Amino acid sequence: MSGARDNVFPTRMNLTVTKTRLKGAQTGHSLLKRKSEALTTRFRVIVRKIEDAKLKMGKVMQNASFSLAEVAYITGDISYQVRESAKSATFKVGAKQENVSGVMLPAFESQVQASGGQFELTGLGRGGQQIQKTRAVYIKAVEMLVELASLQTAFVILDEVIKLTNRRVNAIEYVIIPRIENTISYINSELDELDREEFYRLKKIQGKKKERAANAQRELERKATEKLAVADDSNDDGGNDNHGAAGSSGTRNILSEQNDSDIIF
Repeated sequence: MSGARDNVFPTRMNLTVTKTRLKGAQTGHSLLKRKSEALTTRFRVIVRKIEDAKLKMGKVMQNASFSLAEVAYITGDISYQVRESAKSATFKVGAKQENVSGVMLPAFESQVQASGGQFELTGLGRGGQQIQKTRAVYIKAVEMLVELASLQTAFVILDEVIKLTNRRVNAIEYVIIPRIENTISYINSELDELDREEFYRLKKIQGKKKERAANAQRELERKATEKLAVADDSNDDGGNDNHGAAGSSGTRNILSEQNDSDIIF
């Protein structure tokens, strides 16, 4: 995926859009990274609480089992008396939700209500005190179970969410961002090539204009030189005609004269 890029036309508008996408991807990566760190921190806290709860749960269930064994030894089987005395639930479980970095985690709460005299006569003949003690121990055990169930549910949900978030972070970091960066590099290289082509074209056009201007200047100079040469030749021909006319007017024609001067020897 190192050379992968989007198939876009290399224009400055697409470059701006791609840079905006890159900024959004980097922002999303940063937010998801923080979310993953926050969820991981909460996950570790829950793991420690689960470990402590399980250790306590072993002791509590051990005490509850011994208490029930003591009641069975002292009073015998009292399960039918408990069923007859129970009219309504005295131990209820409530549920609420806790928001952790956008993840809704369920949290269970124990709600212990007064028995309302339901078990006051249970064990009245013998073992009544031990029965009440066993009841308190089992209430504590059920509370621990509810707490452990809440922690285990949050553990499972956070584990899935952290895996999903880490996959998204890795996808953005190693796939999406490099792909966008490769696209930006491709657009920049193509735009640089177009700029070089445009510069070369303008340079050639400027060279052609300079060449045409030089040719036009040489042509003007040539025409000017020809005109000067023609003017000099005309001046030379006019001077020769003037000299010939002056020579002919200053020379005497002896034959044309009728009267000759006397010649004295």
